[in-house]
Amino acid sequence: MRLSLLSCFVGLILFPAMVFAEEPKPLKVGIIGLDTSHVTAFTGLLNSPKAKAELANVKVVAAFPAGSPDVEASATRVKGFTDTLRDKFGVEIVDSIEALLPKVDVILIESVDGRPHLKQFEACLKSGKPVFIDKPVAGSLADAIQIYDLAAQHKVPVFSSSSLRYSADVQGMKKNEKLGSLLGCLTYGPCSLESHHPDLFWYGVHGVEVLYTLMGVGCETVSRTQTKDTDVVTGTWKEGRVATFRGIRGGKSDYGMVVFGSKAIESQTIKVGYEPLLIEIVKFFRGGEAPVSAAETVEMFAFMEAADESKRQGGAPVKIADVIAKARKEIGAKGQK
Repeated sequence: MRLSLLSCFVGLILFPAMVFAEEPKPLKVGIIGLDTSHVTAFTGLLNSPKAKAELANVKVVAAFPAGSPDVEASATRVKGFTDTLRDKFGVEIVDSIEALLPKVDVILIESVDGRPHLKQFEACLKSGKPVFIDKPVAGSLADAIQIYDLAAQHKVPVFSSSSLRYSADVQGMKKNEKLGSLLGCLTYGPCSLESHHPDLFWYGVHGVEVLYTLMGVGCETVSRTQTKDTDVVTGTWKEGRVATFRGIRGGKSDYGMVVFGSKAIESQTIKVGYEPLLIEIVKFFRGGEAPVSAAETVEMFAFMEAADESKRQGGAPVKIADVIAKARKEIGAKGQK
């Protein structure tokens, strides 16, 4: 009898805690840039009445369309995505970043063109609100460095990532104990080009993001071979590890990876989806650490910039440190004007 009474007493104490567990604090999301399918995909997941628990109480409430008239993939899509957000999801459309900021708690910079990202981020700095910047983080390595320098200076939380980083296939491979020590990898994916961006920034960034998810930082030199339909970019890491990205512009195109370990070689195609990335973004918005460090993102974009420099030099190896130093020199020169 005593045991039974004690069990009831414990149950009465615990039951209210389970039933009345606090729901996560509501978060109002603002979007800058409405020229990519990401804005409708993200809004659909967040604003759905059936949103996953990890995305609960996070709603897109306002958006500033932005757009780039000299980029076809932007100029031809702004109106359609703007109409969808307003008419289907009830999102308020505003005419400036300044009008957006007071209406929201957190910010998604979604402009498909990386060039405006630095100025868009600068406009958000005074608010101090957390910012996610969709790929590419910027339109140049110098701009990417400036974004993270400003974020550190103003103590504004920021991070950037491709959705492929958080694919279950990529995360599963990263944790695959069968591999033993990871010695290198080959990643591959579509690599269409856009004239206003360094070659790999536009679409190759997805496959390079997978490469960095697996390899981590520490690349020292990069070399590149390019033909009309293919890019092959190889990096050598300081421990002697080697990783290659194959960019595809002709023939069958897909995302995938081959990973070389001390105990096994594993290969896997990669399924693409937005929800895993969005879950990481929401964790970050709720006060979590940036899941991708500034150092890794800057090195990843330096890898892609080094690939362009290698192309200019006929495929010669180019040092990551040199392209970062050159970008910082550009920033210094711009600051003196």
